[in-house]
Parts: sequence; structure tokens; C-alpha cells
Amino acid sequence: MYTSSNFCSTNTAITLIVQHSKVSVIAPARLHMGFIDLSGSLGRHFGSIGVALNEISTCLSVTGAEQLTITGPAAQRAKKCVSMLCKTLHVSDKLNITIETAIPEHVGLGSGTQMSLAIGAALNEFYGLGLSVREIAAVTDRGLRSGIGIGVFEQGGLVVDGGRGEKTITPPVLAHMDIPNDWRFILVFDQRGQGLHGQQEIQAFKELPPFPQQEAARLCYLLLMQGLPAVAENDIVNFGDVISQLQRSVGEHFSSAQGGVFTSPEVAAAMQWLEQQGAVAIGQTSWGPTGFCAIDGVALAESITDQARKAFAHFDKLSFVVASARNSGGDVFVG
Repeated sequence: MYTSSNFCSTNTAITLIVQHSKVSVIAPARLHMGFIDLSGSLGRHFGSIGVALNEISTCLSVTGAEQLTITGPAAQRAKKCVSMLCKTLHVSDKLNITIETAIPEHVGLGSGTQMSLAIGAALNEFYGLGLSVREIAAVTDRGLRSGIGIGVFEQGGLVVDGGRGEKTITPPVLAHMDIPNDWRFILVFDQRGQGLHGQQEIQAFKELPPFPQQEAARLCYLLLMQGLPAVAENDIVNFGDVISQLQRSVGEHFSSAQGGVFTSPEVAAAMQWLEQQGAVAIGQTSWGPTGFCAIDGVALAESITDQARKAFAHFDKLSFVVASARNSGGDVFVG
């Protein structure tokens, strides 16, 4: 789960309220495997399932400074977030923020939520504010639709959130499970484009047709009575079948906004090829364009990925990455 590890017993007073000389944060990327009820036809909107990843993350550190300085990838996004948070939380922005790695933006891996939570968690520890992850998420307006990014920062692993009801502040986590150690996810990136985000995403949700109540009920049953038990029983085939069904249903619903079940035709071709090689849980994370699938076995995943790179070498903008599930949440290190 989200942890704060104190590696330094000395508090350095840069201002009267600074608690530590340096705070570092790791915020894991996530796969968003799909929504359950996009129209709230059964009483709650959205609800979703996703998985935290080990190999892709936003890693940053915060120290005191004479003025705000931000270096590293995604510095502009980080600057907006820092300015907003410092103003809202009434703390000084005289900080040096070093971003070592950043989740690629707008490709379906939760870059915005994880940057907000990483900076919020760093400021929370740096100034000793005593905020929870949920409070940080609410302050930064995260979780307006999906709660997966918040859930994986808290706990990692596989997360199912309960969507939004009338009194929801951030979508509650209904289920959290560890992913079996040998499961691997193959990610397919298309470097030419980005998924819908910002105002385009908001407008797309407004223009989508109503999601059928009967289909929402079917997806709920599939997830609760087949998908989650399959994870508990280390049954990647049945888990994969549930995710593939959910992805087809949601992808078809989104097709008018994103140009098909997959945003990228080339990613779609690669996913079809991977399915023919035995991959399961075929889908697109969030608005894409990144595709994903699952394989049981580290060596097999690496072998199939190497074959995919050769088979799609003529698509020079496609890239393939093998990722493992992260069964723990974000980390905060002090000192």
C-alpha cells in the first residue's frame, strides 16, 4: 500500500513548517481495463477495473529552494500542479522538484492522476500536512470518473472501484487483489498519437449514446462472478476472457468517439496478432492508443514480445513492452 518510509531522523527547517529536508515519491502507472456502467443506468456512474504496473512510473523528489524550480520530463504539467496545490494548501512554493521519470502523457497509463498524487504526497510529507491519498485526490480533482489511479497509488495490484453516486467524492475501492507473480502484460505503444484528454474527453463523454442497462448488468456479473474469482484462483484464461468481453463492449460503445474499438488501427492489428499467439485480456487502456494483453509466464511473454517486434518491424512507430503488476502502492521516502 501507499507508504511513507523515514530514512532520515533530522528535520531541516527551511521554513517554520517544513518537516523534512527531502522527500521522494514513486507513483506507478496503471492499466485502465474498462468501465462497467458508463451511463449510470443501474444507479451509479462508471465503476472500473485496472492494474498497477511496475516498470512505468512517475518518480520525483522535493527539496527546499530560494524559488520554484522544476526539472525533468513533464515539467510543465508538474508546474501547474505544484502552483495549484501550494495555493490551495497554503504552503510555500519555494521548492526544487526533480522529476527523474514521468509516465508518458495521454497514452492511457494515468499520467495526470499519478503526477498529481506524486506531487501532492511529496508536499504532504514535506510540510507535514497529514493528508490522506483521498484528500489529495479530491484537492486535485482526480477521480471524477475512474478511481483506478487513486486505488493503485493507495494499494497497487488489481483494483475495482465503485464509480460515482450522489454523495461520492472519490470513487471507493470495492475490491483489491494481488496479481499472480508470473502474469505479465504486453503493452503496445503507438508513438504517433495520443488518446482523447482534456476538453475533448469531456465532450466525448457528453456525446456518447446511453449505455444499455442490460449490458451494464452483464458486465457487473462477469466481473464479480468470473473475473475476480479467476484472479483468486490464478486462472488467467478465464480472467482474460472477462477482460476481453468487457473491452469489446466498452470499445464498441466508444467507437464513435475514437474511430473504432481501438484508437490506433496499427495497435489493433498487433493486438489481433498477439491474441493468435495465445495472449488473453485483449484491450486498450483508457482512451489509448496503448493496447495491452496478458500472458502467463515471464519467458513466454518475453518470447512472444520479441516475435511481435519482428512481425511489426515495418510499423516503426509501434513499440512493445513487457510489464509486471505492482502489488504495492506508491512509495514516499524521506531523507
